[in-house]
Amino acid sequence: MATTRTENVGPVVMGLNKQNGLRGQTKPASAQPAPTTQGKALGAPQKAGSAPQDGGGIKFGDDWKKSLQLPPKDNRVKTSDVTATKGNEFEDYCLKRELLMGIFEMGWEKPSPIQEESIPIALSGRDILARAKNGTGKSGAYLIPLLERIDLKKDHIQAIVMVPTRELALQVSQICIQISKHLGGVKVMATTGGTNLRDDIMRLDETVHVVIATPGRILDLIKKGVAKVDKVQMMVMDEADKLLSQDFVVLIEDIISFLPKNRQILLYSATFPISVQKFMAKHLQKPYEINLMEELTLKGITQFYAYVTERQKVHCLNTLFSRLQINQSIIFCNSTQRVELLAKKITQLGYSCFYIHAKMMQEYRNRVFHDFRNGLCRNLVCTDLFTRGIDIQAVNVVINFDFPKNAETYLHRIGRSGRFGHLGLAINLITSEDRFNLKAIEDQLVTDIKPIPSSIDKSLYVAEYHSAGADCDVEEVEEKPGRQQDST
Repeated sequence: MATTRTENVGPVVMGLNKQNGLRGQTKPASAQPAPTTQGKALGAPQKAGSAPQDGGGIKFGDDWKKSLQLPPKDNRVKTSDVTATKGNEFEDYCLKRELLMGIFEMGWEKPSPIQEESIPIALSGRDILARAKNGTGKSGAYLIPLLERIDLKKDHIQAIVMVPTRELALQVSQICIQISKHLGGVKVMATTGGTNLRDDIMRLDETVHVVIATPGRILDLIKKGVAKVDKVQMMVMDEADKLLSQDFVVLIEDIISFLPKNRQILLYSATFPISVQKFMAKHLQKPYEINLMEELTLKGITQFYAYVTERQKVHCLNTLFSRLQINQSIIFCNSTQRVELLAKKITQLGYSCFYIHAKMMQEYRNRVFHDFRNGLCRNLVCTDLFTRGIDIQAVNVVINFDFPKNAETYLHRIGRSGRFGHLGLAINLITSEDRFNLKAIEDQLVTDIKPIPSSIDKSLYVAEYHSAGADCDVEEVEEKPGRQQDST
């Protein structure tokens, strides 16, 4: 995903009831309100921030970069997953200056390998089949050319981004709004199942240029005649392997039937099963294929397993919490019932903990997602709902409390840490029943999951910095290992 930065949210004390999926209380340091984008329309017109304005905008000859409100420079060491570039700059692609301003204010300094390969081809209008690792900048690879090609003089839907989950739809829409904030009127809308249909209908009665949606909801709006997609010039499918699985493929085929024949289709994913090949042959016209997958797992993620019995799992987790230097962690279970039980147990052990799963009401899921992303809690217990494309850079540890059944799920789970070339740790609690799955997944991914040592070297998963000018929050974590033990 893209290299978004997360900001801590201000002095708020969280302590919602069980049905909210929130447990415990934390008191973060800095003050910044969390965005309240509960799957509804996003992207009201935004002014061009701090850019110097004088009727006609920035004058020729102005040093426009001096006016940018740049986030703190990210000096963490990065792996070759994102540094092995050709040396291109975002300015090389002849993008609108206002779009460049949004890109730089996101903290994106130079294009990653997938962005280098994808942006110029997407700008040319050609179909793309792109395969790249999770956490290497795929969102930017399609959002940048998508926004560059939006014509503000036209008041119809010009681009659709399809994603498999509501959380990913909200995340992508937020990134899209942030990048486009200087473009002067790009209207972005997120629409997902589980939210008020009437709100979406009212929003579509106004101008919308970009729709980021889950398949079921956008198809419903299309069939009702509310979302008019007959002039859409670009359709993006993020996490394409999931969108073309049995759960969604019929809906996707139906949506495409409403699009014009000359539309551009971009597919992005880390894995491409046979279903994607069939879809590509049917709907893509001489697609440009990008494959940046020499290996499947991110270089910055170190993988360990701990051989335990089912009864020892909670004790093992407690030991990990006390010994590891965790910034934020995501803990995966294989069922919603086990998610709630484990979250309750973690809270009883004295650690701050949220949980999230598909059976929760959508408004609570949105709130948990945004609060965790903004640093209100250190640990999140979840099901595989949270494995697709979620980009929270503060996560440096992923724990598989329950080991997954297949390699694809494992790959997406551990990809929640080590985002955008940074370091991460994946720890798997393995029972005797899991040992065959462990070997099979190692073989399929051509990766090495090692036995957990008695002491894990901090340099494997705690951010190291090039200079003293780094983010003080991470330095504080490094100096105070006991910080993980903030209790509820």
